[in-house]
Amino acid sequence: MSEALNETALDQMFREARSYNGYLDTPVSQAQLEAIWDLMKFGPTSANCLPARIIWCTSDAAKQKLAACTMPTNGEKILQAPVTAIIGMDLEFYELLPELFPHTDARSWFVGNDALIEKTAFRNSSLQGAYLMLAARALGLDTGPMSGFNNAAVDEAFFEGTTVQSNFICTLGFGDKTSIFERSPRPAFDRFNQVV
Repeated sequence: MSEALNETALDQMFREARSYNGYLDTPVSQAQLEAIWDLMKFGPTSANCLPARIIWCTSDAAKQKLAACTMPTNGEKILQAPVTAIIGMDLEFYELLPELFPHTDARSWFVGNDALIEKTAFRNSSLQGAYLMLAARALGLDTGPMSGFNNAAVDEAFFEGTTVQSNFICTLGFGDKTSIFERSPRPAFDRFNQVV
């Protein structure tokens, strides 16, 4: 049985963590990006399908290209952030299931079933994007997830010629506390939950 994380860790991961709109001028290294992956890859996905494909935009050219695909306020955030991750989803993730889930013929569940492929890729790449954010927080980084972009334009700019489509994007770095709003409401358990 695992032990509960201490209060400091819970604060860092959840209670005091925020979605940042701006970052300090402090670089994020490739080693830190690899460390995020090395944690997030352990988060559960259906049949270990791991459909997320991530492009880490760190160069000025990549940031400019991505910013051009977003609404203006999001473009400014991307240009200012040390890193922006494009969380994509591979619609042929099932081709790797013989390697990733060798216990049974899971590939056959998906071949020819486009609705199941899309639903599984979207749900599980979204989960992986959430794991990315929690891994980043666990490693002392801050994040700023966002939609507000043209998926087709991002797909053409970054995933053309592949079976990958964009899901959402997320800035990463060391958050500038002056860039955040007061925390929005987080209702108590009884308002949005039922135990049956």
